[in-house]
Amino acid sequence: MEMSSFSLNFTSKKRSNLESFLQSVTPIVPSKPLPRSNMDDQSSIWISNGDKYFTLGDLWNCYEEWSSYGVGAPIRLKDDDDDDENVIQYYSPYLSAIQIYTIRSPSSSIRNSSSGSHDVDFEMESWSDASESSGKLSRSLSNNSVSADSSFESGASRDRLGCLYFQYSETCSPFWRTPFSDKIIEFAQNYPGLVTLKSTDLSAASWMAVAWYPIYHVPMKGITKNVSTSFLTYHTLSSSFQDAVEEKIDGERKGGSGIRLSPFGLAAYRMQNDLWLNTDTPKDYETLIDLQSAADSWLKQLSYSHHDFNFFTAHSNMEPAGYSL
Repeated sequence: MEMSSFSLNFTSKKRSNLESFLQSVTPIVPSKPLPRSNMDDQSSIWISNGDKYFTLGDLWNCYEEWSSYGVGAPIRLKDDDDDDENVIQYYSPYLSAIQIYTIRSPSSSIRNSSSGSHDVDFEMESWSDASESSGKLSRSLSNNSVSADSSFESGASRDRLGCLYFQYSETCSPFWRTPFSDKIIEFAQNYPGLVTLKSTDLSAASWMAVAWYPIYHVPMKGITKNVSTSFLTYHTLSSSFQDAVEEKIDGERKGGSGIRLSPFGLAAYRMQNDLWLNTDTPKDYETLIDLQSAADSWLKQLSYSHHDFNFFTAHSNMEPAGYSL
């Protein structure tokens, strides 16, 4: 299923800086063929890519090099003569929040991991309950109607989003955060499913948020405009929402088939409108607002308080610049 009303155009040759950033931080995970025996059981209702799936371990591998060196986004900045110059802006990823809901319970209880919080045990519910409630979430998102659904209002019905295997929310200052890959390795020691679970094992309520902080751009010399904007990108993890990609995109991504985890939500901190948005058209601004609204609606549906999102939006300075809406 796709959220098409604000889908990202990754094939355009004339991208804004915002579009370039979103493409650069979108992982394309190597896909694997789903065994035929798995396609005939109940989990097949979650599959939107035919017989393709990925493991969470393959997803985390996409972030390994990015965690060490940053990921580069080609953007245009002003030089000393106020002319546009192409540079590569590097961003470092950090795991901001994650919730893993499985279709079937891997165990009778799980523990909740959060910075500064205690471990909590949860009772697991059956596949039939997870199927019913997560199906409503899936249909709601596919229609881009991410308003609060009555089926998610009570604590009991919330569990029917699936079997909550793992969740985490970062609350530390960005200066004290552990790199993305190191954080996953740390958690996987106690939660091996973070590496072995397949996208087809996850309910539609599974998601993660990645915080991106600017580190440097190349070349450095002669550029008068520094980048200070930080971003949050939201990605679903279930096969219900993923896009299959068979070829390289815009000459930048190479390899065989893969599954693209395009951001369905976004938030920005210290937003530099004149740098990131194309001021000749409201399209970029509207996309930014749509993506932030989608993230906000998703969190409300899950009754989830996301520390970074609350901070980013409380300090948001997003406003239309250079055009009228």
